[in-house]
Amino acid sequence: MDCQDYTTFQVERTRGQHLRLDDRGAIQRLHKLAYSNRAIARELNCSPTTIGNELRRGTPEHSPGQRGRKPGYLARRGQATYEANRRHCRKPYRILSCEKFTLFVVKQVRERRWSLDACVGYARLHDLFEADAMVCTKTLYNALRARRMPLTTFELPEMLKRKRRTPQNHVNKRPKGRSIEERPAIANERSEIGHWEVDTVVGRRDGMDSVVLTLLEKSTDQYITLRIPSRTSEAVMAAMNGIRSEHSDRFSQIFKTITSDNGSEFEDLSEIEQWGSKVYFAHPYSSWERPQNERHNGLLRRYIPKGVSIDGYSAEEILAFSDEINGLPRKLLGYRTPEELFDAFLDQVYAA
Repeated sequence: MDCQDYTTFQVERTRGQHLRLDDRGAIQRLHKLAYSNRAIARELNCSPTTIGNELRRGTPEHSPGQRGRKPGYLARRGQATYEANRRHCRKPYRILSCEKFTLFVVKQVRERRWSLDACVGYARLHDLFEADAMVCTKTLYNALRARRMPLTTFELPEMLKRKRRTPQNHVNKRPKGRSIEERPAIANERSEIGHWEVDTVVGRRDGMDSVVLTLLEKSTDQYITLRIPSRTSEAVMAAMNGIRSEHSDRFSQIFKTITSDNGSEFEDLSEIEQWGSKVYFAHPYSSWERPQNERHNGLLRRYIPKGVSIDGYSAEEILAFSDEINGLPRKLLGYRTPEELFDAFLDQVYAA
């Protein structure tokens, strides 16, 4: 009677595959029948060298002085030896031979809060190590996940919070001025310096504390942080007047466009257009339209965690935080720092 629950036909072995336990069983049976290595190889569709190696792997050693019958090949011994070899056959971690580079990375992450990619790019740009004494960014992240570095993922907070979000465009509020849709395309191309995004960072949300006014230049990633006494339009405009007095008649050359959200603190921001700059407002609830500023505000949270009062930080400390952030090498900038590029831009503006 036919049995429909299983088949007795064995799947033909593909040449080049590793031997399996049933293949080793066939080798043991055919070897006992005195088949040659070539004959066994033809039966299993593999190389005679593979058979010879397998017979040596699965046959116990027999010294000339020992009595008794010479041991033969055992399939289970061959399988056990194969599995043991596989556990130790992987390529050694290259990072283990790059101790000086690893110490450099750990120091930069802990003392200067650099990303792993910034460490690799900066070291290559400035030829700090020989090529064979370094590893790439991906290897560093793999070593970090495998716990082969003296760092933890909590020391790289950006690594933990990267999530892909679907942007949503809400249009239930009227912009406070010229819409971002009217902003020139060059502002998004990062090819011209002078296009900025502005926002505020709060500590406690009870409305009574100081806040940080942040500005981000889109081409160089230059980041400005200013402590202001409150989240009001008066405080924002007072800070902007301070920036204008610092740059005097060059303000409109340095701040060609400024893009903000529709927060109440930016109610009077359009007045800046009297100074020669253009002001644009993103769509309501669309922080993704100002992505660079939002990312840098996330970097600022390394120094000012959410829920911590900004009144506990002095204006000098707030400025120092942005100085540290501007000293981080960026992949998009060829592993140069925002500070380097923006200082060079200011030299050109004032030289003209």
